Amino acid sequence: MKEVFFTFLKLGLISFGGPTAHLAYFYQEFVIRKKWISEEVYKELLAVCQFLPGPASSQLGICIGTLRSGWKAGCIAWFGFTLPSILLMVGFGILLKSNIVPDLKWIHGLKLVAAAVVAHAILTMWKNSKDHTYKIYMVIGSALITLVFSGAFTQLIVILIGAGIGFFLFKEETDLPYVSVSFSVPKKIAFWSLGFFFLLLFLLPLLKSFSGLLSFAISDSFYRSGALVFGGGHVVLPLLENEVVRQGWLGKEEFLAGYGAAQAMPGPLFTFASYLGYMISGYGGAILSTAFVFLPSFLLVFGFFPLWEKIRNYPKMRTVIDAIQFCALGILLSAFCTPVFTSSVYSAYDLFIFCSLFSLMIFLKVPNWLILIIGLISPFLNPF
Repeated sequence: MKEVFFTFLKLGLISFGGPTAHLAYFYQEFVIRKKWISEEVYKELLAVCQFLPGPASSQLGICIGTLRSGWKAGCIAWFGFTLPSILLMVGFGILLKSNIVPDLKWIHGLKLVAAAVVAHAILTMWKNSKDHTYKIYMVIGSALITLVFSGAFTQLIVILIGAGIGFFLFKEETDLPYVSVSFSVPKKIAFWSLGFFFLLLFLLPLLKSFSGLLSFAISDSFYRSGALVFGGGHVVLPLLENEVVRQGWLGKEEFLAGYGAAQAMPGPLFTFASYLGYMISGYGGAILSTAFVFLPSFLLVFGFFPLWEKIRNYPKMRTVIDAIQFCALGILLSAFCTPVFTSSVYSAYDLFIFCSLFSLMIFLKVPNWLILIIGLISPFLNPF
């Protein structure tokens, strides 16, 4: 449990760049470096987490912690990965209310590091993924669809289309390697988790309406935002704006200031909710908003994955998994194009730094901590 906590705490302190970068950091830490899970298991977990609503990187972290040492370790993994970002976002809210806003320009170097890490992970996953006739078409097609149609449900639709292609067009293989995935979550907890997921969607709006209390209103708004968003942190922005700004809880300038800060913080973008909760109702609001925006992720992971463990080994389901993995890789490729690359590379100098960091990782196998230091100081070395 200590190993899980401190490993995820370290990642929570250095994982800049948003959800796509987090997936790359997880891949390097748990597949390549620590070898907690295999390449196949990682890609399968990623594909399913992309399918579920909520923050994919946080759900993937919960899954990895659970596989490592049970469902309690899954909770510990989330806490370690998310705690630094929560504290930083609440701290930013305190500074903003005190009219003391720190200069975050230096964070641009860390965005370049994130871009290089994501590019390296995509290249590695492409090389290690299974060769298939439809592979390049599905990856490129998924990336293009996700780039052109940036709606809230686009990723879900792409995953469903990929699943259909895998089911109807992929040839069923009888010699597929067995991949061991065992979620030590009791069936009782799994069924209760799924039940509570749907119950709270209907119960919280009723409690909000009949009680009129701000605490129930905050819980309802942030729970629905965490339960109904597909595509991760960037897609949750319009949902939260609708819940927070249009209800008059927060001004648009304060809302956008917090979202800009969230882009610069390590850890999950969903901790933007911690900032919003603090701005709405102090520390109590921060606790409520954080708990309820992430609660659907826990309920879905602990409710769905024990069932997935039972159905995943059917031969036809394995072809569906392969197809979904190709689509998930395409979704990562589109996320690398925008917002990861477009929000970090603004000039020829930025492009030079990105290419240099990427080359150092590919050809010289430079460790991540050194890449992080080089990226951090790169904005201060800009001669232009």
